[in-house]
Amino acid sequence: MLQNPVHLRLAKLESWQHVTFMACLCERMFPNYWAFCQQTEFADPQLYRRILDLVWESLTVKGAKINFDSQLEKLEAVIPNGDDFDIYGVHPAIDACVALSEVLHAQLSGETLEHAVEVSRTSVTTVAILEMTQAGREMSDEELRENQAIIDEWDMQWEIFRLLAECEERDLELIKGLRSDLREAGISNIGIIFQQ
Repeated sequence: MLQNPVHLRLAKLESWQHVTFMACLCERMFPNYWAFCQQTEFADPQLYRRILDLVWESLTVKGAKINFDSQLEKLEAVIPNGDDFDIYGVHPAIDACVALSEVLHAQLSGETLEHAVEVSRTSVTTVAILEMTQAGREMSDEELRENQAIIDEWDMQWEIFRLLAECEERDLELIKGLRSDLREAGISNIGIIFQQ
């Protein structure tokens, strides 16, 4: 799938920056999972919200004790199976869960870079699949690179990356600011608006 120079640049960041980057992208994918759950009554979307909140807590609360193994088990129990649903919304919902499980795996393994790249790819793939679904056809990487929705997604990822890259050390205000800005915006990477 689509590569972007942001993937190479992520290698320059520290693990707390990788986790923050991933949490930001998951925050942008949460409305996709929420909308799918609202539409299908598949699961309680608040479970996703609570797990993501624990990831944020691990970034902002010194010495936070979180059992990420247990969180991963809970998440795996509420990942929809694409074969069980005949609606497009199942795919962005699965992508949101895949992204969050990458964050949890990163927390468990301590290897954050490859997971950060994977979350970045997952988020842009969600956008690409929507664009191809709406166009009713496959698109080449070349076409996708010139697609405005894909360009917007990369721009958003670069913006988050740049803010994090400017930090010399863990900046709690920046982390909390990113979280609240993305939550308040309440718009997913494919334009789904979260409403309480």
